[in-house]
Amino acid sequence: MTTFDRRKFLEGTAGVAAGAALGSGALWAPAVHAQSLTFKPEKGAKLRVLRWSRFVQGDIDAYMANVKKFTEKTGVEVRVDNEGWEDVRPKAAVAANTGAGPDIILSTNDDANLYPEKLLDVTDLCDYLGKKYGGWYNSCEAYLRPDGRHWIGVPLGSAGAMQVYRESMLKAAGINSFPKDTDGFLAMYKALHEKGTPGGMALGNATGDSGWTYWLMWAFGGQMVDKNNKVVIDSPETIKALEYAKALYQYFIPGTLSWLDPNNNKAFLDGQISVTNNGISIYYAAKNSKDDKLKEMAADINHAQYPIGPVGVPPNTTCSSTR
Repeated sequence: MTTFDRRKFLEGTAGVAAGAALGSGALWAPAVHAQSLTFKPEKGAKLRVLRWSRFVQGDIDAYMANVKKFTEKTGVEVRVDNEGWEDVRPKAAVAANTGAGPDIILSTNDDANLYPEKLLDVTDLCDYLGKKYGGWYNSCEAYLRPDGRHWIGVPLGSAGAMQVYRESMLKAAGINSFPKDTDGFLAMYKALHEKGTPGGMALGNATGDSGWTYWLMWAFGGQMVDKNNKVVIDSPETIKALEYAKALYQYFIPGTLSWLDPNNNKAFLDGQISVTNNGISIYYAAKNSKDDKLKEMAADINHAQYPIGPVGVPPNTTCSSTR
C-alpha cells in the first residue's frame, strides 16, 4: 500500500485554500492527468492557513463557509489566521525560512518566487484543475510556473483595481469626464491640486495599492522582464515613466510616500483626496457605513479605468512583464 503522509496531502489540497503550501523542501511530483483527484487524509490531520484580513465582509464569510465544507468533507481541522494585508508577506518569509507556522499561505504578487525551494510542488493539482476547467491564463503561469514545468503555487485570483474618484470634486475643478490618456490624467491632477482637493496614490510601502506603478511603466511601453525572462527595466521607456511620475507626484497630497494600503482609503473617506486607485473597498465602506455623510459620499463615488499611455506608445501586454 502506498504511504500517504501529511506532505502528500498538502500537495493535493494546497490550491483549494490558497496559493502556496510550505514544506521543508521542494518535492517534484509527477503530473496527474486524471479528471479527478482522490486523497484520503491521515488520521488527525490538521491544516493551518495564513491569509489577509478581509477588505469586504462577504469575502471572509464565503471563505470560512468553504473552510467549513472542506472540514466536513475531509475531517481535517483547519485553523485560519487572518492578518493585516501588510503583515502577510513578512510572516510568510519567516514561515518559509523556519519551516514552522502555516501550511498554506494566501499570498500576493510574486511572493512565491522569493522562496520556491521552500514550497511543495502542486503540479499534479494544477494540471488537474487546468484540464478540468479549460486551462490557465498566461499570467498565472508566468507567476507560479517559473521553469515552465513545475507549479510552485496555485493561482487564486486577481484583485482588480481602478481609479476611484469623487464626481463632484472633479466637476468643481473643471473636469467633466475622467481622462482617458496620461496627458489628461496629469492635467486633472494639476487642476484638483489647484482647487484644494488633490489626489494621491501610495508609493513604496503599500503591498497592493502601490501596484499602479506597474501600469505607469506599461503605459510608456516599459517592462520589467522580457519574454525570455531577461531583466529589461533599464530602458528609455522606464525613464519616460519616471519623468511622468515626477511630474504627477508634485500634485499628490503630501505624505503618500509613507502610505500603507489602508491610508488612501482613510484619506478618501475623510474627504482629504478626490481621486486614488483602489479595488472595491472604498466604495464598499461608504455604501455600507452607518454614517449618513459616508452614505451620501457613496452616491458621489465613481470608478474609471486607468488611462492609456501617450499617443504612439504601444501598450505593453507581455505576460512576463508582470513578474
